[in-house]
Amino acid sequence: MMEFSRWKVWGISLVCLIGILFAIPSLLPDRVASQMPSWMPSARISFGLDLAGGSQLLLEADTKDVATQRIATMEETIRAEMRRASPRIEIGDISTSGGRLAFMVRNPAQVDAAVELVRSLTQPAGLTGQRDWTVNVVDTSRIVIQPTEAGINAALNQAMDTAREVVYNRVDPDGTKEVTVIRQGDDRILVQVPGLQDPEGLKALLGKTARLDFKLVDLTADPAQVAQGRAPVGSQVLPYPESAAGRIAVQRRAMVTGDQLVDAQQGYDQTTNEPVVNIRFDGSGGRRFAKVTQDNVGKPFAIILDDVVLSAPNINEPILGGSAQISGNFTVESANQLAISLRSGKLPVELKVIEERTVGPELGADSVKSGAIASIIATAAVIAFMLVTYGRFGVYATLALVLNAFLILAVMAIFNASLTLPGIAGFVLTIGAAVDANVLINERIREELKRGRRILDAIDTGYKEASTAIFDANITNVIAAVLMYYFGSGPVRGFATVLMIGIVTSVFTAVNFTRMLVTLWVRRARPRELHI
Repeated sequence: MMEFSRWKVWGISLVCLIGILFAIPSLLPDRVASQMPSWMPSARISFGLDLAGGSQLLLEADTKDVATQRIATMEETIRAEMRRASPRIEIGDISTSGGRLAFMVRNPAQVDAAVELVRSLTQPAGLTGQRDWTVNVVDTSRIVIQPTEAGINAALNQAMDTAREVVYNRVDPDGTKEVTVIRQGDDRILVQVPGLQDPEGLKALLGKTARLDFKLVDLTADPAQVAQGRAPVGSQVLPYPESAAGRIAVQRRAMVTGDQLVDAQQGYDQTTNEPVVNIRFDGSGGRRFAKVTQDNVGKPFAIILDDVVLSAPNINEPILGGSAQISGNFTVESANQLAISLRSGKLPVELKVIEERTVGPELGADSVKSGAIASIIATAAVIAFMLVTYGRFGVYATLALVLNAFLILAVMAIFNASLTLPGIAGFVLTIGAAVDANVLINERIREELKRGRRILDAIDTGYKEASTAIFDANITNVIAAVLMYYFGSGPVRGFATVLMIGIVTSVFTAVNFTRMLVTLWVRRARPRELHI
């Protein structure tokens, strides 16, 4: 007990000082915190949706969109693989009706090779061993490919994981907001943005799939047929608000897609000074775009966003360098939103808002007030109990309790954690349970004194023997908190976060900090009697 080294004293004191400094900004009003010296930490705890108010959206995926995209992707893959096959496998037009792919192999001798090639494009889906596509031969030379239910489910799960990441990047592109984006069920995503009172802008940002395609305009299409929604084989009719007919025919095959973008920024057209979106392709996309524009000088190409043509300019000269410009009657805000959507990536599945909710800050203010009152009452009651029961050692436990509160706030501020209403509950619970360790230590010291041990031996044995039980008990609590955080979501995670932090800091303050105080007192006072 008397061998508590000086470096330990300095180390514990330094941790306590740093914790207090990092906790102070979160305890001050915004106006006062902004005027603190530059050398002071500026990290502060942010409030969650239930405390600060904000917007909440529940998004639902269109599962049919996943199947449609898979069929379109498989169609492009089959065409490319058949061309690359050696020898090349000649096939007829691919039909995509009825949720399946079907095509004829022109040379009957190549049917087996075509089937093997298509089957190599399929993959196992799930743990059942079933593949994601079925491949069958009909009428000797006609191959039919249809997605399986297991394949669609696996694709939907992957699409939802990707969609969650895309939504998060759109809502918080800089990573500075305390947003919550979590999956709910198989086809839903919950989005919570604290501090945002108007969900309309959020809905507009998340409503775009941001599927960008550059396709050549089909100049062979009959305008009368296009007006009726019909296009030649290999082409499609898309809405084009700028044209007289409101529609335009474009080739199905894309020149370049948004998947090959590396950057998108809002800018201004050098000629008209209108807001535009400047985009930059990766290496392969830039080379592909340059080659297509070189081969099609004088022809128009369409810039398509979510199956709507934004513009269809002529290719006056090859577009080299891997950069392009998107125009389409943008405002600065809409151009910036499109740039964010393109930077974050396209949504692999269309999402629709099925529920929206706006939480006002008034409810959060009442919750903060109630939580503060509960915390003060709980802390005061615990302090009173410890002082009355353990005297001087109760004073040390009280100092540890106050320091524990500072450390919890400091750790949450350093890691930019959000404080929610369940988090306040976890904070109050931690305050109540923080003195458990001191109770164990003090009671063990009492027992050692009753057995006739000397004061130094009783204190030393009390801390050593109680520490084992303290660490064992808190390890089980940490495991429970980790499981709650891993398997929980939203409020449960907020509670688990504060609980985990509180457990770690309470062990440090109750064992290490109080032991340091007791050691320093014993060295200085050399007590002959100990009343505890």
